[in-house]
Amino acid sequence: MPFPDESAPVIVVDYQPQWAVDFEKLAGTLRGALGDRARAVDHIGSTAVPGLAAKDCVDVQVLVDAIDEERQTRLLAAAGFRCRPEPWNRAEESGGQRCPKLVFAPPVGARRCNVHLREVDGPNARFALLFRDYLRADEDARRTWGAFKKRLALSVPDLPDYGQIKAPATQLLMAAAERWAAENGWQAALGRAVRS
Repeated sequence: MPFPDESAPVIVVDYQPQWAVDFEKLAGTLRGALGDRARAVDHIGSTAVPGLAAKDCVDVQVLVDAIDEERQTRLLAAAGFRCRPEPWNRAEESGGQRCPKLVFAPPVGARRCNVHLREVDGPNARFALLFRDYLRADEDARRTWGAFKKRLALSVPDLPDYGQIKAPATQLLMAAAERWAAENGWQAALGRAVRS
């Protein structure tokens, strides 16, 4: 379950240009907390796609050489970030591999966000960037995905249920994204600087 201050129904809103500004502020805070341990800080998820409807929660991916839960949790906790207590935090499947990860919630009262720490060479890091870049490039996919999420949020406002229903649709979207990547020679820009 999310932290008590995060409980709210799922609401999907039209794209907000402020999301890119909010990401830049978060990226600066995260770089300050992690220093050179952060190999890259990327704006990911739906709020990173201009024109795409999304939940008003900025997703940030921080790439690190290796997940070190004790040290990274301590560094981010010093900046107020809270390691997510949900059972899905610590690992995820991507590309047929089990990948380590850590996800952090914002400080109490701060801008809603999810901070995803992933290893720089993990397929899960590539997945997040491909999702973003494909939806930035394909207007029809972007429009369809946004409309789907809006309809889903109206009928299923509970976050865990929303996520479970959205997961298989995400797999279909990502199959199209993989085709797009192959056709266009797309490669993930892993481990480089701060990108919105």
